[in-house]
Amino acid sequence: MGMEAAVSLVPDDVAALKALLNAATRRADEAEAQLANAKARESATEAMIAHLKLQIAKLKREAYGTSAERSKRLLAQMELHLEDLEADASEDELVTEAAAAKALSVTAFERKRPSRKPFPDHLPRERVVVPAPCSCPACGSTRLAKLGEDITETLEVIPRAWKVTQTVREKFSCRDCEKITQPPAPFHVLPRGWAGPSFLAMLLFEKYGQHQPLNRQAERFAREGVPLSTSTLGDQVGGGAHALLPIYRLIEAHVLAAERLHGDDTTVPVLAKGKTDTARLWVYVRDDKPFAGADPPAALFHYSRDRRGEHPQAHLTSWTGILQADAYGGYGELYREGRMPGPIFEAGCFAHARRKFFELADVEGAARKKSRGERSGLIYPIALEAVQRIDALFDIERAVNGSSAAERLAVRQELSAPLIAELHAWLTEQLGKLSRNHDLAKAINYMLRRWAAFSRFLDDGRICLTNNAAERALRCVPLGRKAWLFCGSDRGGQRAAILYTLIQTARLNDIDPQAWLADVLARIADHPVSRLDELLPWNWQSKPAAIAA
Repeated sequence: MGMEAAVSLVPDDVAALKALLNAATRRADEAEAQLANAKARESATEAMIAHLKLQIAKLKREAYGTSAERSKRLLAQMELHLEDLEADASEDELVTEAAAAKALSVTAFERKRPSRKPFPDHLPRERVVVPAPCSCPACGSTRLAKLGEDITETLEVIPRAWKVTQTVREKFSCRDCEKITQPPAPFHVLPRGWAGPSFLAMLLFEKYGQHQPLNRQAERFAREGVPLSTSTLGDQVGGGAHALLPIYRLIEAHVLAAERLHGDDTTVPVLAKGKTDTARLWVYVRDDKPFAGADPPAALFHYSRDRRGEHPQAHLTSWTGILQADAYGGYGELYREGRMPGPIFEAGCFAHARRKFFELADVEGAARKKSRGERSGLIYPIALEAVQRIDALFDIERAVNGSSAAERLAVRQELSAPLIAELHAWLTEQLGKLSRNHDLAKAINYMLRRWAAFSRFLDDGRICLTNNAAERALRCVPLGRKAWLFCGSDRGGQRAAILYTLIQTARLNDIDPQAWLADVLARIADHPVSRLDELLPWNWQSKPAAIAA
């Protein structure tokens, strides 16, 4: 009965049916547009929330320091999440515009777009003038006067362009003595080479700075119409590393002239017969900025096949000063009394010490494991209190970072010394309550057995609380390991140490490593040896900057 009533309401007239269908279609379009609007609004809101969360996290990190050991990784994850949400919001906005165009009574939702800085002034501008009308479109008059202009800027990129430079050397013979003369061949990094300095700098920076192995680079070059074999490219890399060795030696001398160094090492798989061995890359970082030192920062890398203590002893054989490093036993011989040519003093890393307690007090980590049904370790209140006590020292340090050594020393004597005395007494007391093999006892002993190293910062304003400078410089290696997997040989590891030294030192001095390498490779053959220090990153000026100066 209900079905018959519904059918009877539909008119038999064709015109009326068309009108009814049009009305239904219009209502459907409006509903679709409203739904699209709602989705676009939701996407924009989610993106805005993610953006604000990221800003809050960054501000918290700046104001209060790292709230967790993994905070940098969490920030990176938040940025990745924001990236996807912004893309979703942009896509939904285009959908709602198309839906609103069909629905006359619904206005498309307009979201507040992320703010963008103006395009840099140094980029070249290409003016494309849209032709003006010859006559007035309203009345047809040809008497037009220009009032002004509006400019819309669009960012564009020119794909990488390859070229072959032909250096022509004409031969001449003397008609009197018949001697033939010809200008010398142009310089190439490799004798009888073929690679220009810009190409070679790109090759080296992509391999060691952007972690792109030569086989992947060769694939990209072939797609761009320039087929080059991996062995041919490897030949150029070897020549480039050899040509840059004098710069490496100058950076080495600069680093070993420091009064205080950060030292660390990391694993590097190296190819052996039918397997990979675990080799090591060592880094020594000179960074005087925390105590307002005037000398530029630099990083020095070394490669070794194993982790025996003889390697750091050889690296620092003629050096004396303060070494900030972890508790690796191989450094022990460096701290020996009566060492020649002079003493090296150990400075402990509070970040290492804090990490041992943090892992035992990781409340959030334990909760996550429990929610996944995994076994979680116990959370120890003693570990939590140890983290809080060490964090109080970090709070004091943040206030004096960048001040002179004397100012830092005065603040430490006043504020940090009482906290260190309390920390020592408290750790000793807690150790008496624990069994010798307890995880907490091991974490406490790590500090108490090296207490002179951990408290040395109270007597010297140059010392930092952590060894993070070395860990930051080494971060390029684990990032690269996932891309290149292993070194092909010990010689390959030594080349990596040279190029990592150059690239990381350029980065520490806020210099574009690829532009700097290209200029150095172009000039190093003709540059006087006595003035080679002009090519170091902190003395270097790019050609446009030099011309402007």
